[in-house]
Parts: sequence; C-alpha cells; structure tokens
Amino acid sequence: MARILGILLVGFLLWPGGPARAAAWEAPPGWSVIDTGHSYKALIGRLNAAVKANKMGLVSRASATLGAKSLGQTIPGNMVVGVYRPDFAVRMLAASVPAGIEAPIRFYITENGDGTATLSYKKPSAIFAPYTDGGAALHELAAELDTIFARIAREAAAP
Repeated sequence: MARILGILLVGFLLWPGGPARAAAWEAPPGWSVIDTGHSYKALIGRLNAAVKANKMGLVSRASATLGAKSLGQTIPGNMVVGVYRPDFAVRMLAASVPAGIEAPIRFYITENGDGTATLSYKKPSAIFAPYTDGGAALHELAAELDTIFARIAREAAAP
C-alpha cells in the first residue's frame, strides 16, 4: 500500500502542470517535447490544421480531461491524438506485422499551469526501433515519418 501511495505521489509531482512543473516536462529518450505559447484549445486546432496540411489523417482522440469531466472532476487539458495514413500502414505491415500495434502514432497535448500548452510525441524512429524484423524497409519508413511528424509539430507550435 505504501508503495502504491509513493508511486501516486511521484506521479502527481511529475505530472505536467503539477507542483513540480511550471511549464513543459522534460523529454524522455526518443521524444520531442515542445513548449508553445498557445492555449490548450488553440493548440488542438493548430495540430488539426497541421496534420491536414501535411496530408496525414486524424485517426483517434482520447482526452483524460473529458473523461474526468464525465466524473464531475476537473483536470488540466490533456489529449492524445492518433495520426497516420493508409499507405504508411500498408508499408509498415509489409515490413513488420508486430509493428502494427504502434499505429497510429500519437501526439500528446498537455495544458500547463500558465495557460499555455505543450505538444509532444514519441519519434517514429524510436517507436519502430525495437522491431528488428522490419529491417531497412521499416527503418526507412520511420525516417520518413520522423520528418513528417517534426514538420507537423513545428507548424502546430509556431507562433
């Protein structure tokens, strides 16, 4: 029980927007984390536009904020947005069926205590790195997706 409480306390202290974070959180290995001057709501709209402009598809959305609201609770803005495209899915699966669990690749939008939002994502090359069965084809696909995801993030986060 004490271990569970300790884990929950550490999670609360490290949670973006929690007491230990004034702004964006530090990028874990293989991630890109971008502080933006945009509000949470504005960043969602900007990400949607950047995904569309880069000819990718918005595949899924999950919002802990909306889930908490359904329970009568309020938490800072928090949304995961899945992005992919059918031609990438076909190429990925041709290279590695097990890698299919990783699609869609996700962007993560978190609201900061100062009213701004952070955009983060795990880089496709880091996501697909463990799938050695995919060989050069999966490596090339991941590199291509790295470029697209970086461009989407840059466009969404731009002032």
